[in-house]
Amino acid sequence: MSDSAASIARPVFRIVALQLTIAVLFSALVALFAGVGKGWPAAMGGAIAVLGSLVYALIVTRANGDPKAIFRRHFRAEMVKLFITAVLFIAVLVLFPSAASVWLILGFAVTTLAYWFSLLAV
Repeated sequence: MSDSAASIARPVFRIVALQLTIAVLFSALVALFAGVGKGWPAAMGGAIAVLGSLVYALIVTRANGDPKAIFRRHFRAEMVKLFITAVLFIAVLVLFPSAASVWLILGFAVTTLAYWFSLLAV
């Protein structure tokens, strides 16, 4: 990995790690205060956001120094992230119908907000 790729990879994967931490903490708090039955959907929502961001990070960190290639890679990574997010939401709703609750959306939203706020700090 070149120096420029490594300088991109470190913050990107730190953001994904922060997202994972926020998702685990949020779902644990939901399970503690609202019950385990509501904590699992919150964890699933958080996991959907983390997995989408992880795929994005894996795709983006392979970019080279050409600005056009970097732009195309970011665009491709975002499209793959959206597709994976949609597929994971559908899979969770089909496989776990009881997870269809506000906690699933809240887990996803809180974890996604952690992503956006962490981008402000990078």
